[in-house]
Amino acid sequence: MFHNIEKGRIITGLLNYILKRLLFIFVVLFVIVSLNFLIFQVFCPINPVDVMTTPRFTERTRQILTHMFGLDQPIEVRYAKYILNMLTLNLGVSFLSRRPVIEDVMTYLPNTILLLGLATALQIVIGIPLGVRSASGRGSKLDALITTMGLVSFATPAFLFQLISRLTFSHWLGWFPFGLMTSVPPPSDPLAYALDVFYHLVLPVFGLVAINFGYWSLYARNVTLDALTEDYITTARGKGVSERDVTYKYAFRASLPPIVTLVTLSIPTIVTGAVMTEYIFNWPGIGWWLLDSMTSGDYPAVQGLLFIFSVLTLLANFFTDILYAILDPRIRVGAVQK
Repeated sequence: MFHNIEKGRIITGLLNYILKRLLFIFVVLFVIVSLNFLIFQVFCPINPVDVMTTPRFTERTRQILTHMFGLDQPIEVRYAKYILNMLTLNLGVSFLSRRPVIEDVMTYLPNTILLLGLATALQIVIGIPLGVRSASGRGSKLDALITTMGLVSFATPAFLFQLISRLTFSHWLGWFPFGLMTSVPPPSDPLAYALDVFYHLVLPVFGLVAINFGYWSLYARNVTLDALTEDYITTARGKGVSERDVTYKYAFRASLPPIVTLVTLSIPTIVTGAVMTEYIFNWPGIGWWLLDSMTSGDYPAVQGLLFIFSVLTLLANFFTDILYAILDPRIRVGAVQK
């Protein structure tokens, strides 16, 4: 009986916590969308008619375009329509491509997911095990080597390393291609096409992994070291548990909540794109498109991308909180007590 009551209290506490987080997400998203509108259409307005036309266009044509974009309507009417469009994913029409922004997003998004998905997976697979191994041998030569590599990786400017790798391996040595996703013309055979895309991926992925794995390794090392100082670790060692089991079955397991948090929060970056990397290697992804849209005054594209980035970031934080509650029972207890 008591067990059922306690279980019900825990479930009720979790549901209340989830509802509060969802309410917080809607409030923050409303503020972000409002700022998104104010920045581009009030504080720093860009007239799409000026972007799309030249002095050779007649005044009548300019008036038609102004009416078509709704720029002759009051600001409050445009704001209300903008909010409604964001809620229905009607992100407007790009000034550059003359297509709906959502269609351009779906054109560039797979390229970014391919690049950053592979790079992020390699960063995690390489960085976290190195960090845990470094923590388990604290003070050893291997620990010093891994820590030094991580610090160098973490401190190296991304654009500088990627420019050097591009100049070295593409322009000077000619080992890897530069620019675009495939050769021109692309191979017609599916297997040859896939290998060609992978060949073009090597340099940008190498650059992203080399400058980011250190962040993962240093973080995993720090949280694992913190776990190794806990009392239950001393108890496990006193019972004769092997050092390997102490590290991986006890300390690493206790370190999973913060590590899972970091992994979850990195998911939106797979979609948002790596602006400098995609620009340096001329990779046609979301980051490359965002920079091109910003420099060209294509504010519907920029507004749409910022809205998508905001939604993904808020959802990542929401699911991180839920995972924390699942992985760490203390959070569930805290939710009930509050």
